[in-house]
Amino acid sequence: MTWALLVGRSLRQHALTTGVTAASLALAGGLVMTVWVVKTQAEQAFANTTSGYDAVLGARGSKLQLVLSGLFHLEAAPGTVSGEDLAQIRRHPAVAVAVPITMGDNYRGWRIVGTEPAMFTAVPLADGWAYVVAPGGRMWAEGAREAVVGSFAMERLGWKVGATFTPYHGLTFDPAARHEEVYTVVGQLEPTNTPADRVIWIPLSGVQTMSGHDPALATAVSAVLLKFHAPTAGMMLDIAINRRDTRMTLAFPIGVVVADLFNRMGWVTGVLELVAYLVALVAAGSVLAGIYASLAARRRDIAILRSLGARRRTVCGVMLAEAGAIGALGAVGAGVVYLGLLGAAAAVVRAQTGVVIDVWAWDAVLWVAPAGLVGLAVLGGVVPAVAAYRTPVAENLAPVS
Repeated sequence: MTWALLVGRSLRQHALTTGVTAASLALAGGLVMTVWVVKTQAEQAFANTTSGYDAVLGARGSKLQLVLSGLFHLEAAPGTVSGEDLAQIRRHPAVAVAVPITMGDNYRGWRIVGTEPAMFTAVPLADGWAYVVAPGGRMWAEGAREAVVGSFAMERLGWKVGATFTPYHGLTFDPAARHEEVYTVVGQLEPTNTPADRVIWIPLSGVQTMSGHDPALATAVSAVLLKFHAPTAGMMLDIAINRRDTRMTLAFPIGVVVADLFNRMGWVTGVLELVAYLVALVAAGSVLAGIYASLAARRRDIAILRSLGARRRTVCGVMLAEAGAIGALGAVGAGVVYLGLLGAAAAVVRAQTGVVIDVWAWDAVLWVAPAGLVGLAVLGGVVPAVAAYRTPVAENLAPVS
């Protein structure tokens, strides 16, 4: 109890220094936890999006652009795949599933993608998940001017089953580029926590034959999502298409392409983590400086404690406990900062990619980082603790005039 009283008294006497130092630790810890959780969950969510398919086939261009446009709906397709090429790849003995998608239209910025019903039934998502139309709706009929809408797009647009809309040409909203066709929303997809939640899905023929589109491309598609019978098939097609074909590109394996994306973006998280570590080091230095600066004013108190029978290690322990208490305050604050930052980051990530970040999901960093903050603060208190340990009793008992 004596230790607690001494530590509490010291923290109250130096409340401003304690508050600033704890806030610095909280900011550093919250930033580290947020960066780590966003990176981990985003990588996992993108992996779940890609795990169903083995490859994306598209016009000659960048593999990353093909994956971003075909699976994540974040880019424009580099070109089109002809109807003849689509038919040929479907007949290939190594291909188990070939799902075409066509893009090029939007509704007020929300991407419209044309595809076939097999898109939602042929290949399951990760962990056995599947695309499911919510009760009260249904899948659109082939050739009909109907749409099934992702959950996030449905929510933001304020639509219900039965709502109607008119598409706009292009991937960027232009009020002057309005089509003539009117589509009816006949269903909503249950949330999948993938980019599919941000898409308005319509029949493939709807995009191909929409007014204002080039009739010569009526059988062309933007990309083809492929599932192979065996991984070795992908390697053979990779050689056949990427090295010998000048018209098309095969993005295979998708996991490697996505990993390359995160590797390219790794410097961003690296910089944020470095900033957080530097803030934590500065905060640890503040612990050292704050306690050490107060030591001069407390030398007589320490001498009195020693004269009353307190041991050197007791005085030293009080100093370390005080530093640990500041670290504990910072750790608690880090949790608050983490929830605030992650909540804001999750909203941005979902709006931009459709990927949902679970704010309440558990991760080991949520205990490692706070424990690290307490340990760092205690480390900052070592120097003042040693100085208190060495404080001479006789020289400091006399009152300071």
